[in-house]
Amino acid sequence: MLANVVAQSTQPAGGGFDIFSLLLPLALIFLIFTMFRKQRKMKQEVAEQRTQMVPGTEVMTNFGLFGTIVSLDEDNNKALIEISPGVTATVHSQTLSKVVTPEPAAEEPGIVPDDASSLTHPADADTERPVHQETPEETVERLNRENARERDRNDRERNDKDQ
Repeated sequence: MLANVVAQSTQPAGGGFDIFSLLLPLALIFLIFTMFRKQRKMKQEVAEQRTQMVPGTEVMTNFGLFGTIVSLDEDNNKALIEISPGVTATVHSQTLSKVVTPEPAAEEPGIVPDDASSLTHPADADTERPVHQETPEETVERLNRENARERDRNDRERNDKDQ
């Protein structure tokens, strides 16, 4: 039986055009082309970043350490980076993976009032109201009240389902 399946799956000796025999080499060529193209782009990006890495530039290493370049030693592939004021670290220059650019400050969204009364009197909105911060004891009391209400509601729902 296995011999019959194998015999049916082979092509006749007369030959014929098979699209898959053409597609496989084309797919392989395409994959190789994209692989080399991506590698070339990565090399260009690394070379561009290397030109930006001069003393005074803020950088990030590939292990997540942020600092400012103090000096670069191209001969020994070493970079001296200042991690915090007065603290420096010597790292291999290939570990400098990213130039950190400061992001522009995002605009803070306007304050949205939580009730309609502040909309009618904009002068009184938040300037005259005292800000009340809960003490830890008040927070515990409030949470206990909320939990008790929740338990009562759940008990009522269970009783309604049982009846």
